[in-house]
Amino acid sequence: MLFGFEDMLHSEFTELPFKIMFYVIIFLFGICIGSFLNVVIYRLPDPNSPSILGIGQTKEDKEKASHCMTCGAKIRPIDLIPVFSWIMLRGKCHNCGSKISPRYPIIESLNGLLYVLTFYALDINVKSIITCVVMSLLICIAFIDWDTKEIFISMIAVILILSIPLHILHSLEYEDVTLKSRIIGAFIISVPFFIIGEVSRPIIKKKFGEDFRAIELGDTYLMFAAGAFLGTQAVIVSTFIGIMVAALGGIIVKRMTKDSKFAFGPFLSIGIAVGSLYGNQIAQWYMNMLSTK
Repeated sequence: MLFGFEDMLHSEFTELPFKIMFYVIIFLFGICIGSFLNVVIYRLPDPNSPSILGIGQTKEDKEKASHCMTCGAKIRPIDLIPVFSWIMLRGKCHNCGSKISPRYPIIESLNGLLYVLTFYALDINVKSIITCVVMSLLICIAFIDWDTKEIFISMIAVILILSIPLHILHSLEYEDVTLKSRIIGAFIISVPFFIIGEVSRPIIKKKFGEDFRAIELGDTYLMFAAGAFLGTQAVIVSTFIGIMVAALGGIIVKRMTKDSKFAFGPFLSIGIAVGSLYGNQIAQWYMNMLSTK
């Protein structure tokens, strides 16, 4: 039990003011974490960037990390408030007026909204807390992969590791996802993805002269960890959603860039996020629909 708050949001005895206050606090906390995610997304792919946690940074490094990319003006503390500072500044530097990318408040707001959705869907329990961490990891994975077409194994490893306390602390009590389901889930998507990647690599190299796979290993590892975290049913739903969104996104990307190559990780991350909240319900609804025909 979480200090007596376990499953309070779905209780008919919980008053509306408490729910509203709780969701507001969760959103504000989420956008603060989202501000840190912006730092991770920006710095992690760049080996020359300052440390994400500030470890070993010199005074010069800290000053360099907190300045306008156009004029070099130091960012004021008032300008570091997640989302609200960007709105107050109207998306411009306070010193030179150069535009600040809306991507920063989008990531912050997205993280806050995903935290709210997580607690709304799962209520207050251990699973919600762990799922919020995974949501933040998925945001980092999605945006870094979109920028660099690379997925960091360290982030995937954290998702995989989190499936252990999730199973011990939540699933044994609620019995919603068994250990067998997690083990099967880890392989049911990742193995076909690996086979597709291996088979497609020589075909692509022969036809286009480029050495890459139709499904890269990073995507395969991501679905392995997702399967262990979600279980069999939810990871299948996540994959289906990810592929459908990727098909639509691929059409848009090709029309805009004339390039058929695009990062798959962001779309898989969308599917995993949906599967984390509603994967088992969607799977159950689909099976019930089939049984009634």
